[in-house]
Amino acid sequence: MRRDKTVATWLAVIGGALGLHRFYLHGMRDPVGWLHPPATLAGLAGVVRMANLGQDDRIAWALIPLLGLSISAGMAGAIVHALTPDDRWAARHGQPPRATRWGPVLGAISALFLGAGVLLATIAFGVQKFFEWQLDPARAAAAAPRPTVASAPSWSTVASAPSWSTVASAAPRPAAALQPSASRSTR
Repeated sequence: MRRDKTVATWLAVIGGALGLHRFYLHGMRDPVGWLHPPATLAGLAGVVRMANLGQDDRIAWALIPLLGLSISAGMAGAIVHALTPDDRWAARHGQPPRATRWGPVLGAISALFLGAGVLLATIAFGVQKFFEWQLDPARAAAAAPRPTVASAPSWSTVASAPSWSTVASAAPRPAAALQPSASRSTR
């Protein structure tokens, strides 16, 4: 059976997360191809779980990166298929070489954009959720009531302490400040 490089590239772009390009090239008994669907379905289950339970579900944030990694792996496969030289592709699949033109190139370009975007979003999501998970114990500790210390002053002690205004009015003043201003000018 003839294995077309353009078809393999675009199958990887469209269904690489499910391993369609692997099944096209190596048949339904490809063990690596069967690794793609469980990870993709687990990631989709995480998306559904987060939609139903909210953003604080830790199982969902652990599953969602599997979807991103599966999509990124499919895009990497598309780029590898598209950039394989036509002669090497023909020798690997036992067929005469033929020029593939622009189909694989356009597939590689779209896979590069999609794969890079999904991979960056996956990394950002995973890092954000990891640090939020690390901050949860600190937030819980800050929200917990603090025990009172026995040696702390009571409110009655603080209320009976003199204020700054009473301390300032009781302070001694220099003698020159007590004299009227007219007597200072006659000197």
